[in-house]
Formats: sequence, structure tokens, C-alpha cells
Amino acid sequence: MSAKTLFDKVWDSHVVHQIDKGPDVLFIDRHMVHEVTSPVAFLGLKNRAIEVLYPERTFATADHNTPTLNQHLPVTDPLSAKQLKALEENAKAHNISYWGLGHEKNGIVHVVGPEYGITLPGATIVCGDSHTSTHGAFGAIAFGIGTSEVEMVLASQCIMQPKPKKMRITIDGTLQNGVTPKDVALFIISQLTTSGATGYFVEYAGEVFENMSMEGRMTVCNLSIEMGARGGMIAPDATTFEYIQGREFTPKGDAWDRAMEYWSTLSTDAGAHFDKEFFFDGTQIEPMITFGTNPGMGIGIQKNIPQPTASQGKATYEKSLNYMGFSEGDALIGKKIDYVFLGSCTNGRIEDFRAFTSIVKGKKKAPNVTAWLVPGSHQVRKAIADEGLLTVLEEAGFELREPGCSACLAMNDDKIPAGKYAISTSNRNFEGRQGPGARTLLASPIMAAAAAITGKVTDPRTLN
Repeated sequence: MSAKTLFDKVWDSHVVHQIDKGPDVLFIDRHMVHEVTSPVAFLGLKNRAIEVLYPERTFATADHNTPTLNQHLPVTDPLSAKQLKALEENAKAHNISYWGLGHEKNGIVHVVGPEYGITLPGATIVCGDSHTSTHGAFGAIAFGIGTSEVEMVLASQCIMQPKPKKMRITIDGTLQNGVTPKDVALFIISQLTTSGATGYFVEYAGEVFENMSMEGRMTVCNLSIEMGARGGMIAPDATTFEYIQGREFTPKGDAWDRAMEYWSTLSTDAGAHFDKEFFFDGTQIEPMITFGTNPGMGIGIQKNIPQPTASQGKATYEKSLNYMGFSEGDALIGKKIDYVFLGSCTNGRIEDFRAFTSIVKGKKKAPNVTAWLVPGSHQVRKAIADEGLLTVLEEAGFELREPGCSACLAMNDDKIPAGKYAISTSNRNFEGRQGPGARTLLASPIMAAAAAITGKVTDPRTLN
């Protein structure tokens, strides 16, 4: 039998049918839905008088359109309220688990999935959201799908997909002080560009990823989509198994033992073929920050804004810098910051709040900064309080909000005003992504913390 990659092992085991010179019909183990991309899909089922085939494999939560203040009050935005109501009614009609506003399990879809053991090694996972790639951190094949595909999975528990090509990114070495998983991901994207992995499914390998926590691995896989990849994944190991054991939807007893027998086979065989490979030295990665209007426009915090490369195009590059109010050769250190956003499916987990708190402890929030600290779930919010982080944050002048996608995508009340600069721990810095005219600099939680207390872009390594 020929050597197989981790991706091949999981993909091939889920192929129900191979269409000659066409896509594969892939069985889906877990389907996550939220209020934005599901209403039209459920309407399609209703119009065709079709039931959800396996409701126990679908999990619904409200996150994109939810307010992050006063969630006990009615949602004021009519469209958001309508979408939230539709999700609640559709979930009830089809006997789907629903974690709406106020539910103890509510939170961002890609945060609550792993928290409750819905996300498992070797699984296929889809959601009508591009950052479904997050779940690949567990050795799963996870990717975002469109609304018509959401309907297809609800009806058949299958999806038609062409099999992507395979890429491996290996990073060995020990990361420098102050370099986080977010920095590793932004570094990779800056090297490959936002289209460098288009058409590929990426496996991350090497010492840097092996030494990451599960939360760090989720951050890296979350950002796979930002370099054009269909998804990203990391082979499950002892760190993975320790994280998932005992969670609500994780196998128990004999079922756990059987699952472990399978999960232990989920690694790339020696000699397996990849269509493309990249190798990087982890010791050379610096704390990263973006300066433009896509996640690939990133630099080490001590560097100046570079000239455009041939692949970027000078006109597009200049348009991006003009939008941001920057120029070639500018240093970002010292640039005034108006907003700081800690949260999203990229960096809204407890580890991210621990990192942020470690920087602000004993200091005070800068008066010119508005800070939105938004946990990714109620479980994260509870942990922030239980671990004493909330007290530290409040003493430093910060307020903790309620779970939701928040300022990641300006689909709710949390919008950065036009012309204002925000250091954001989210995943995208497109024009208008965080509000019309908003200027976003993507960075790690500790970079965000450093800006929050100094009021400007600051190398976090200079503070402790």
C-alpha cells in the first residue's frame, strides 16, 4: 500500500462516491450552522419538503449578528433579529441542537465546537463560514461552504467537492520570546501571499506546531484560508487527546479506546507525496503586524513598510497604503491607535485572554483607546472570571463584553468608525471589514495589549 498523507487518510475514508472526471461525494461527520448562512438553506428544504437527514450531526449557535452588550434585551437590528429568530425556529423544527443568545453553551461557532468535543480527529466538518478551517487543528478536514452547500449537507449529510492538492509547511526551531501562534500564521501568509495556497489543503508540521497548545494550533489553522488554502490541519497527538478527553460530545469508555486506535493512525506516512512543500526557520519569526488591506501585507514589528513586490502590483499596493494612511518606508512603531479588539474565532479563547492580561497587569488602559474585549464563548467568559483575569482587566480599566463575533466583521453593533485605527486580533483587514472606512492592523493578543496600554503600536517585548 502506498504511503499516504494525513489529508489523504481522512479524505479517502469519507468518499461515498467518486464521480468520473468530477468531484468526490464526501460524507460529513459534523455540520455547524449559524444565523447568517442557514436561513435560505432551511427555506430550500422547506420548499422541497425535505427533512434534515441526520439532525444529531448538526449543531446550531448564534454568533455573527449578536450584540456583545445587553444580550438579555431584544436585538434591536431588524435583520439580525429576523435571522436569529429563523435559526431558532429552524433548529426546533428539525430537532437540531440550538445554542442561542443566553444559552450557557452559546458562543462563536468555531470556539464552541472544540470546547464541547464536537470537533474530533479524523472527522469531516463543514460550516457556512470560511474560517471553519479552525477545526483542522485536531487532525480533521474542515472547510467553509456556501449556502446551497449548507442545504445539500442538511438534506444528504454529503457534499460534492473536488479533492484539493496537498501542501506541507514545516517549521522547526524554537520561537523567540513574544512570538505567538498568531505571529507564526501571519508570517506564513506574508511569505506565501494571500493566494499562495489556492487550491491546496495544508498540513502544518515541525517542532513549532508540535510544541503549540491546541488553542495555538486552532489560531494557525483558522488563518489557513487567508493564504487561499481550502483548509489546514495538524496531526493529532498527545496534546490533542488530552484536550478533547472528557468533553461532552467526545467518545467515552470503550468507544474512546476504539477511537484512540483509529486516531493514533492519523499522521502522514514516511515518503508520502505532497504537491508543494515549504520549510521555514521558526527562530527567524518576529512578532508580526499588518500594514495593508489583506493579511499577507505583514511585517515584523521592528521593520518598516517595504516596497511592493512584483506579484503585488504597484497600483494596488499604493491604493492599500493610501486607504491605511501609510507610506512606503514608514515604521509602524509609535503609530497612534484608537481601538483595540481582542476576540473572534482567531483569538477569542481563554489562552488569548491570559496572554492579553499578562501584559496589562499592573498597568492602565490608555485614555485615547477604546478597547473591546470579547470572549469567544460563555465558557471562556466564565474562565476569565474564575481565573481572576477579570479582576486584573477591570483594575487596568478594561470592560469585558459578552460572546459573539463582534468587531471581526462589522455585521453587528461593534463597528470601528471611519478613519480610526484598530489593532485587531481577528483574521481579516480588508477595506471596510471592521466598519466602513475602518483601518485595521492585525496582530497577536499581546501586541493588542501593548497598544491598549500605550495608545500606539508598541513592540510588546519592550514592556516586560
